[in-house]
Amino acid sequence: MRPTRFYSKQQENTVAKNTDGRVVPNSGATPFNKGDVLTNKFLIECKTKVSSSQSFSIRKEWLEKNKEEAFAMGKQYSALAFNYGPGEPNYYVLDERTFKQFKEFLEQEEEE
Repeated sequence: MRPTRFYSKQQENTVAKNTDGRVVPNSGATPFNKGDVLTNKFLIECKTKVSSSQSFSIRKEWLEKNKEEAFAMGKQYSALAFNYGPGEPNYYVLDERTFKQFKEFLEQEEEE
């Protein structure tokens, strides 16, 4: 098995590519660059399993910390990307305000 950092970096690169974002170099290691992936509006924290799994526990502290860091970095939104292991699809956790905005956007698109 490879080190955890290998799988984390793999996921971060995938999330960055799929969101038109960029991976934060040395994320968490500096006082000013936080999160794992930056887009124009989002700070995304990435969490992955190193082996395939049927469950994933999401910690409240991850969501709260990412929201605070997004605000500090001038990003409007925060999200948590997670997957159930290497090669598995990513899922994104949004807060209720962001989800409502997304829902309204989709409904407006449908009407046009």
